[in-house]
Amino acid sequence: MNIDNTKIYRAGLDVGSTTAKMVVADSSDNIVYSVYRRHNADIKGTLKDTFSEIRKQLGNINLKITLSGSAAMGLAERCSMSFIQEVVALNNFAKNIQDDLHTIIDIGGEDAKIIFLEKDALPDMRMNGNCAGGTGAFIDQMSAILNLSIGEMDYLSQKSKRLFPIASRCGVFSKTDVQNLVAKNIPTEDICASIFHAIAVQVVSALSRGKEINKKILLAGGPLTFITSLKNAFLEYLNITEDALIEVEDNNLLVARGCLYNKHAELLSLDEIENKILSDNNITLEYNDKNLKQLFSSQEEYKKWKQNKETLGSNDKPLTNYNGKAYLGIDSGSTTTKIVLIDNEEHILFKYYNKNNGNPILAVINGLQQLKKTIQKENAKPIICGGCSTGYGEDLIKAAFSFDSSIVETIAHYKAAKKILPNVDFILDIGGQDMKAIYIEDGVLNRIELNEACSSGCGTFIDTFATGLGYKIEEFAHLALFGQHPCDLGTRCTVFMNSKVKQFLREGREVGDISAGLSYSVVRNCLYKVLKLEGKSLGDHIVIQGGTMRNDSIVRALEIMLNREVYRSTSPELMGAYGCALHSLAFQQNKEVKTLDLDDLIQADNYTTRNTVCKGCENNCMVTTYKFTNNNMFHSGNRCEKIFNSSASATVKGDNIYHYKYKRLFGSTKEFEKEKYNPNYKNKTFTRQIGIPRALNMFEDYPFWKAMF
Repeated sequence: MNIDNTKIYRAGLDVGSTTAKMVVADSSDNIVYSVYRRHNADIKGTLKDTFSEIRKQLGNINLKITLSGSAAMGLAERCSMSFIQEVVALNNFAKNIQDDLHTIIDIGGEDAKIIFLEKDALPDMRMNGNCAGGTGAFIDQMSAILNLSIGEMDYLSQKSKRLFPIASRCGVFSKTDVQNLVAKNIPTEDICASIFHAIAVQVVSALSRGKEINKKILLAGGPLTFITSLKNAFLEYLNITEDALIEVEDNNLLVARGCLYNKHAELLSLDEIENKILSDNNITLEYNDKNLKQLFSSQEEYKKWKQNKETLGSNDKPLTNYNGKAYLGIDSGSTTTKIVLIDNEEHILFKYYNKNNGNPILAVINGLQQLKKTIQKENAKPIICGGCSTGYGEDLIKAAFSFDSSIVETIAHYKAAKKILPNVDFILDIGGQDMKAIYIEDGVLNRIELNEACSSGCGTFIDTFATGLGYKIEEFAHLALFGQHPCDLGTRCTVFMNSKVKQFLREGREVGDISAGLSYSVVRNCLYKVLKLEGKSLGDHIVIQGGTMRNDSIVRALEIMLNREVYRSTSPELMGAYGCALHSLAFQQNKEVKTLDLDDLIQADNYTTRNTVCKGCENNCMVTTYKFTNNNMFHSGNRCEKIFNSSASATVKGDNIYHYKYKRLFGSTKEFEKEKYNPNYKNKTFTRQIGIPRALNMFEDYPFWKAMF
């Protein structure tokens, strides 16, 4: 056919995880059409509206179109259309603007990118992988938690007076941080500003990895275009002013504009493009979930499984009329507080489990008040002989309530698991934000694996989705048990997975199928992505613990994936507190009985706090000092204990480990010279065949070799 070259247009279509962007340019490189809109998982409807607008404005034009973006890769392949990766598209755009551009920072819906540009060198392109902390979807989650629009967050943050630490590295961690700030009545404008600051820290630190970000800098992507406070947070964190930036129009469309420079795009009419892309066979996103087995095929199968799980029974004993010795165990976790009271025979007399809402001391006091009411109701007179704490608030709770002991939570969980199953050789504990894999060999803790930067296999992960879909966690978990076709949501960040859940809902999938798929994802994230246990033997006697393991669907998914039975107590969420109480009982054996008065413990909320900026180093930590009525003090917020020390020996100045290290490294020669003048020196036998240079790694290892030889 004869085509008028003056009427050939070029187009770039960028379909991301949350938005669709399209740019059309004429033969003179003038932008004649552009659009940026959220597709809300309805990509077909969004593109249909876009093509309709182009036709209305320009007619059935001839286009050389190139696709880009995370949601367009499979689409381009199925349609046999030209595709370039979005980082490459950004680089294409960069090559056609100012020569003094050195860095591009781009934030999209679920990804973040930094491109380092150097003259006469290939661009250094970096992009986030497993984690979507610090992206547009992350901001969406934060706005939902605060019940604010993104525009309102932007407006409020510009009034902020102080920043607070928020972990943007993980959407689940940050949710708890934000909720804790809300519970402490921190001004909303400070919380909003802290969120944007945390994103700047996350993107720069995670992607630059120490490489210097040189001027000039181009900020790209929707969040950095439309959220002024986010842009300002980057300027502040990078310690630059606006004159260090390159300003271009439509920063949110740069990937689509970079597609315009692709020389290999096929020429098609708008009608042909629309027919190709909007075909039902092409636009439907493919998910392979044929391999996920239904958790339970019937109510009868579930009932039988449930009865089998309860054969271990509980170690509970009624508190009614009890008047013997008792021991408290308190597990102050990241999101919940657990309290257990046991007797001398290690039976559980009382148990308490509730959210701490950002105030661990008040949460414990609420639990102790409940204990007092139960004691009065049951006409009991337990003599509380000791208390022990563990968890995130271990030291704080120990100081506030004058406990004699505290214990690392992994040991607490091991003590409880051994009580349930004496021959346990593997423990999997999944809490609100953390998970632990504990290996036991010959009755001894052999290895411990913990999650670090990601918590996408934890309890809050499921809680977030249940709340988002309008269900209580118990209802949501029950629906999973009989979901006939569990959705395969993969093993990814909770922010990424949120988009998949929305897509499945658009396709009309049942909530039970989505919930069952999430149960599988918790297990797969935990075993393979976060703890990286794939291919490792987990032992023959597996005990599962943590509040997440109350969810029968997750336990069943774990058994299906491991192809073996696992053991669970009737109160898996209390095992940290139970192990703590067991430790308290053992700690008090053969010691003079020092009873704890419940009324005195409940008065622990009469404490004072004082904020201080620590000047011990350049970190300038904001330290909160708690002073309790028992005269104990606790310091929170310090990243080290150089100045503010919460340990029992805080009044004793600690040793400078570097002085000790220097003496061990360089003191030996002087000691040898001194020994030469010893009267018995000639009677000694010395062997000098081994020479150890104090250099490189041998420098650090020298004290070891000296002691050995």
